[in-house]
Amino acid sequence: MSKFLPFKCNLDTFINDLQTKITNNEKQVEQLLAQEQKTFKNFVKPLELMEEELEEFFTPLSHLNAVNNSEKTQEVYTAALPIITEYSTKMSQNLAIYKAFKEIEAKEADKLTQEQKRVLFLNIQNFELSGAHLDDATKAKLQEINIKKSELSNQFSQNLLDATNAYEYIIQDEKDVEDMPQSEIESAKFTDEDGKIKYKFTLQMPSYIAYMTYGPNRAIREELYRAYVSRAPQNAKIIDEILALRQEMSKLLGFNNYAEYSLATKMAKSPQKVLSFLETLLDNSIPQAKNELTTLQEIAPFALKSHDVAYYSEKLKKAQYDIDEEEFRPYFEQKSVVQGMFAFLKKLFNLTFKKVDEKLWHEKASAYDVYENDKLKARVYFDLEARESKRGGAWMHNWQSHAKDLDGEEKLASAFVVCNFPPSTDTTPSLLRHDDVVTLFHEMGHTIHHLLSEVEENEVSGVNGVEWDAVEYPSQLLENFAYEPAVLKLFAKHHQTKEILPDNMIEKLVRSKNFLSAMGMLRQLEFSLFDFKLHLKPYKGEEVQELLDTIREKTALIKPPKYNKFQNGFAHIFAGGYAAGYYSYKWAEVLSADTFYKIVDEKIFNSPTAEKYRDIVLHRGGSQSMQELFIELMGREADPKQLLRLNGIQS
Repeated sequence: MSKFLPFKCNLDTFINDLQTKITNNEKQVEQLLAQEQKTFKNFVKPLELMEEELEEFFTPLSHLNAVNNSEKTQEVYTAALPIITEYSTKMSQNLAIYKAFKEIEAKEADKLTQEQKRVLFLNIQNFELSGAHLDDATKAKLQEINIKKSELSNQFSQNLLDATNAYEYIIQDEKDVEDMPQSEIESAKFTDEDGKIKYKFTLQMPSYIAYMTYGPNRAIREELYRAYVSRAPQNAKIIDEILALRQEMSKLLGFNNYAEYSLATKMAKSPQKVLSFLETLLDNSIPQAKNELTTLQEIAPFALKSHDVAYYSEKLKKAQYDIDEEEFRPYFEQKSVVQGMFAFLKKLFNLTFKKVDEKLWHEKASAYDVYENDKLKARVYFDLEARESKRGGAWMHNWQSHAKDLDGEEKLASAFVVCNFPPSTDTTPSLLRHDDVVTLFHEMGHTIHHLLSEVEENEVSGVNGVEWDAVEYPSQLLENFAYEPAVLKLFAKHHQTKEILPDNMIEKLVRSKNFLSAMGMLRQLEFSLFDFKLHLKPYKGEEVQELLDTIREKTALIKPPKYNKFQNGFAHIFAGGYAAGYYSYKWAEVLSADTFYKIVDEKIFNSPTAEKYRDIVLHRGGSQSMQELFIELMGREADPKQLLRLNGIQS
């Protein structure tokens, strides 16, 4: 019998099945609470497993809604959200459960394992952050706020997806695609009903990036840019509502603002610490960023605007490094990259991936069983190519978590890796940019963090229970290896000649890694500062744009046009989990840069630090604070200077 759940989701019966499961769960909670002598084993463990089973049931629907979006998935997902949110809010505010956890924590303190103590600590903290200890009227208000926030976030995401899918720009003049890479021209080319050849560009990432990077017609670049940065204007009203609800919720829970509420579960413990961290990076990056912009401006025949940056950056990159990303694409055929990544993980962590024959949600999706030291450890699902029914971007979504059940039997982990790479056809392979390779490594870093867990309690297993500002540590660590020559040679092979990527091309790629890196740092710091400051006090309407404009006075060396309403598409913080936490990318990058250089200094393969990282960080998941795990791994706290070093920025 397989240790993994089959992927299935019956949309026709989903809502009824969900309500049945929730009703059964509520009955089970009553039975568990009725026990006189509550222990971790007879109370906490059954609750943990019950919640895990509900998550395992719900995940295929949310996954389908993201990768095979249709009217039916939207309808079912939209109907399911209030049900699951109401149930989760009720559970997180059930004072009897909260009291039972507090009693068990006090009564069994000496008997509990580190993992069990962490489960209790996080649950008690979650209860208090959900208002379980508050009066009934406040709890009812918080439940109402949570449901509304969930609905608004889903609407924000759907508006963005609809706006992205609704737009297309048709080019009729061949001169407007002249000198673009042939692969991009072929992807855009189509024949209309009159037999005339035309070219279609959309706001889907591969298409949009292609024209912004290589498109010779400046007016078309501006038109595409305008369409992209002004998507979903109706989201402005949703932003106001979400911000007001977050502020109200934070006040009800005893915090001054949502930023303070957010930091309660993170490594960084005060708003001042976060702002100081970001401002220090900003101050160190500005001088180099200004020099980079001066160099970029020198090759442009006019004052650069926002829609020119990608195009002239590509030209400058070729001039400075003699690098043409299109030269590299034939060496990064998708299947070869995936197999090469497997080979790298075999050398670094002794992992083996074996393909599984399983019917999935799409013909392009695939499944692999993961073995560590020849022991079956987990299953991973890949869905890597762009299509209209799929949400943009790339992500890892955990499904099952490693744990032991009530009988002590081991349950294995599983997860999804989703990307939006150029689609393959029967005659054309999916050829990646090197940035795509980096993206794949990044998501795989998240994935093995979840899959390699050896924790017995699912609530702190894998990525569960990890502080938000440490979540990106494993992903950023792995992506750094996508530039290492020894790693590249494992998979960078020409898809036709099978020639390994030549040394001179690898050298160009490595040298170009930190091309315009200070300008890139400023852009990320702009997002981070905007997100964090937005949640320090209530903002509404034009105040949101005014805050962004104020931050851009320092971060944006080229002033964006007034029609740039970036915030309406900032899904990370309005439709994802990064609100008052976007800074965590940079925070975690300190941890990853520090660990990366230690492994590289040990020549990567057969690195004692890599093995320790697997055994300490990956195996233990969220069972301890990442602060403790990192100090155990490195023997000290993280060194922030390594972050600037990683980005080639002279501090």
